[in-house]
Amino acid sequence: MNKSHFINRELSWLEFNQRVLDEALDTTLPLLERLKFLAITGSNLDEFFMVRIGGLMLLQQAGSRARDITGLTPHQQLLKVRTRVQEMLDAQYTLLNDELIPSLEKAGIRRIDDAKKLSPAQKSHVEQLFAESIFPVSTPLAIDPDDEEIPFFPDLQIAVACELEDPDTGESRFAIIPAPKSISRFINLPDSEALDYIGIEDVIIDSLDEFFPGEKVKAATPFRITRNGDITLNDEDALDLGDEMEDILIARKSSGTVRLEIQKGASHHLVSALQKIVDVTNRETYRLPGLIDLKALMQIAFTPGYDRIKTESWTSHQSASIDPTVSMFDTIAERDVLLYHPFEAFDPVVRLVQEAAADPDVLAIKQILYRTASDSRIVDALIKAAEKGKQVTVLVELKARFDEARNLVRADELQRAGATVIYGVKGLKTHAKICLVVRNEGGRIKRYCHFGTGNYNESTAKLYTDVSFMTARDDYGADASAFFNSVTGRSRVPNYRRISAAPHTLKPRLLQLIASETERASQGQPAYIWAKVNSLQDPDIIEALYAASKAGVVVKLNVRGVCCIRPGVKGLSENIEVTSIIDRYLEHPRIVLFHQGGQNRLFISSADWMVRNLEKRVELLVPIEDTESKKSLIKILKTYLDDNVKARRIHGDGSYSMVERKGNKKAIRAQDVLNREARRAAKKAEQERGMTLVPHLPKE
Repeated sequence: MNKSHFINRELSWLEFNQRVLDEALDTTLPLLERLKFLAITGSNLDEFFMVRIGGLMLLQQAGSRARDITGLTPHQQLLKVRTRVQEMLDAQYTLLNDELIPSLEKAGIRRIDDAKKLSPAQKSHVEQLFAESIFPVSTPLAIDPDDEEIPFFPDLQIAVACELEDPDTGESRFAIIPAPKSISRFINLPDSEALDYIGIEDVIIDSLDEFFPGEKVKAATPFRITRNGDITLNDEDALDLGDEMEDILIARKSSGTVRLEIQKGASHHLVSALQKIVDVTNRETYRLPGLIDLKALMQIAFTPGYDRIKTESWTSHQSASIDPTVSMFDTIAERDVLLYHPFEAFDPVVRLVQEAAADPDVLAIKQILYRTASDSRIVDALIKAAEKGKQVTVLVELKARFDEARNLVRADELQRAGATVIYGVKGLKTHAKICLVVRNEGGRIKRYCHFGTGNYNESTAKLYTDVSFMTARDDYGADASAFFNSVTGRSRVPNYRRISAAPHTLKPRLLQLIASETERASQGQPAYIWAKVNSLQDPDIIEALYAASKAGVVVKLNVRGVCCIRPGVKGLSENIEVTSIIDRYLEHPRIVLFHQGGQNRLFISSADWMVRNLEKRVELLVPIEDTESKKSLIKILKTYLDDNVKARRIHGDGSYSMVERKGNKKAIRAQDVLNREARRAAKKAEQERGMTLVPHLPKE
């Protein structure tokens, strides 16, 4: 493997987050939309530190000299990553302090960063809130930096550190007050024509004498720590995965600190004490010139009102292929259904499960749940189905990072309702998106399937773009049954009729299809590959694409995030073009097209083109063969590949630039095009249904 053929994964991810930051920097976007994107970059960095930097630090501490595909050791990667992170932090805070905060003030949204600046009415409001809602639930923690036993305090949560002095003895001590989770990070203030707000940390700092009466506050500062979240479960020997996962969650809460964020200008003595308390060095300490925890700005970005500085809202539309008055079973039995969310509503998927739960002819429902909504109608429907005595089998993935606790709770509810609950597959993370409904129709068994690229999560289905495919074809139903049987019964990998499944057959299938296209190109036939994925890192896939490019295959890729391939390099990848799109919705689907001599073989998948997805997870690759569904997918892919408004072109060195729109070429913004087309199609279908006269027949 030639290390010069690849881009480092961590640095590539940081460039993805920079593309998100670019949206916040875009002065053509409404002000609160820019603030939203800045908040997203902060949230992204939180997870990056917890998982990626946390993992690299564990490797470094273990003395690992293992090199990644670009030849870098963990130590070398950490050096490069920390330098790039600091550059990003500088850009974030320059944007926030010099541009967004002043512009928000002009628009009537003002942050008061010191309680001493409050008006009398505002001060009275804050004092009452403090007395009734903050002080009673706050827990000050006395901390001795030299003590080996440090009281636990939560990570990723704003806290206030203070140095106190006894006026009688002159002795100093340290204390920490974590901000209570029951209070919003930002408190709206009365008595102002504008929207004034203050951070809870500023309220706590102003009220320290209430916590420590009679002591002098020598120094106080807000701070936040990030702990290592890259604690994974080795479930090969786990007797009870649920109990093991609860242990992992406890361990994650008290794992090593990978980042200390503290405000610039904080007392040197206080910073040193905090570093000792949380066991970090200057390398892991980030002195920030402003607000700590940028993701908290999402609260301000979604402030009610202020429509003049918000993006015009888009709503999901009812798919033209779905008649809301017709049963989902009748609809799917008549034809395959392909939906593209959130432009087309996710409700038909929810309806399928809800109808299955209520239908007396439904015998069984089998489904994989990876990430679910906090108040999931799908889980509620599965519980009702189990309570009605239907055979409900649910594979709940407890290794879905950061959603484990919620999944544990819902799994327990399902079990108590009578469902058969399986906690994933030993040694693998189950990431496939599939639901199977088995129905008795006049003594004949009929199977209805849903395959998707996204989770069964009604909340994220409004924010992420994803594909849903529903079918009642026998081949797909047989494959779905075989898949669930192999997962739940630990049987041998079946010979599927249509689908391919990781970790056994999915990657070989992709490589075989790439090789087939390569062979056609070498014979002088037209050959091309189009693909849309979230991440591209698997070395075997990348090398296969290089071989395809050298043979003359035209490869067009749309990769949202991590991209380790080097496109457009002479003699290596001249025929490979990669773009990335960051827009209003998070791009999430995996779609791939192989020309195959004009057959246009199309697939949707739950798997990104990464080693972890293709070799270490249970994933699905599902062929789309219905003519209308294929047309829709091709149109979707082409729209993304033609985007010249939001698309960035990835270059061979990992950098990127906006796609140029030359001459009088029409502006194409993929998400806007897809939204308008979905709205048009829904309106046309509604009009046509309104013109249809449906006779009301007497019941037999």
